[in-house]
Amino acid sequence: MRSLSIREIRAALSDLENLVEREGELLITRHGKPIAKIVPLQARKKLPSHKEFRDSLPYQEVPSAVLIREDRDAR
Repeated sequence: MRSLSIREIRAALSDLENLVEREGELLITRHGKPIAKIVPLQARKKLPSHKEFRDSLPYQEVPSAVLIREDRDAR
């Protein structure tokens, strides 16, 4: 992890993408104390479709409307 002062990071803003790619994590400091960290994004995982998600849920024997009504009546 490379440490950069605010002044150095401002000077490197135009090349920030390459700097993060080259160095990985960047630690930004002010007066020698860390204030922020810049990390490269990881590749995003493919999210399942809504159908795949619904199909993965357990089957509900009682309809939702009945469960909601019972809950509201119990209050």
